[in-house]
Amino acid sequence: MWLSVTLQAESAKAEALSDALMEAGALSVGIEDADAGTAAEKPQFGEPGHHPTRLWDHSRVVALFDEDIDLAVALARAASEAGFDAVPPFSVSEVAEQNWVQLTQSQFEPIHVTDRLWIVPSWHQAPDASAINIELDPGMAFGTGSHPTTRLCLQWLCDAVRAGDTVLDYGCGSGILGIAAARLGAGDVLGVDIDDKALVAAQDNAQRNGVSLRLQHSREPLDARFDIVVANILTNPLCVLAPLLSARVAPDGRIALSGVLEAQADQVIAAYAPYIALEVGAAHDGWVRLEGRRGEHDGP
Repeated sequence: MWLSVTLQAESAKAEALSDALMEAGALSVGIEDADAGTAAEKPQFGEPGHHPTRLWDHSRVVALFDEDIDLAVALARAASEAGFDAVPPFSVSEVAEQNWVQLTQSQFEPIHVTDRLWIVPSWHQAPDASAINIELDPGMAFGTGSHPTTRLCLQWLCDAVRAGDTVLDYGCGSGILGIAAARLGAGDVLGVDIDDKALVAAQDNAQRNGVSLRLQHSREPLDARFDIVVANILTNPLCVLAPLLSARVAPDGRIALSGVLEAQADQVIAAYAPYIALEVGAAHDGWVRLEGRRGEHDGP
């Protein structure tokens, strides 16, 4: 049995508290956005023209302790070391010992995207052998097909991709969207991400699924235009990237953006308005997919 302790901490002290908890005997510590999943969510990213902030305005620190520890002493010590006058508000829950591999696998069943496309973890048999089945295991990079925004993009790709299309997957994460595009018949597919680990995961997943992806870091120049541009990130970086992503859409090409909450759709549409007209194409569980096509009179 272990104890999971969640403490509220302002951003300026969250890292110090995290380090102090490890010194006080925590087995592991993580820092999360306390506003995650709400309109106040504040993503951490580093894209062209943006300087990332330091953590979030409202953070929570989650620490795992052995059940035998004197929790009150450990928390008091950590709070003092991190410069708190008292232990910040916290909650405690018990974590039972269990087969973590089996538990994790049980949480990821095959995902039905459309009748044409399934996402199948490696430990499962494909439910429909005649469909396009992408083998993808949960890993360090975002994108297993289970999140509504990923599914919204996959569904769009099933309709949008034509044989030989060139595709840009910006913020490729695990590579799931680029892999799907390639399996759906796209020609040249480029995945771009800011995270080196994501690029490694995307390459491994592409090889596992027998497709070829070109991959590059977001710091590298990006000048080509593509028939299809898809980006599943978050509202703020999507707005920052509006000039870049819009310019990557070929004449008569199409773009789809997700990672956008319904309440944030107008903000993203306004950011892209000087370049490409976007509209809400679909919504799921509070998230939307924005779509557009580059016309001959659209901006640069």
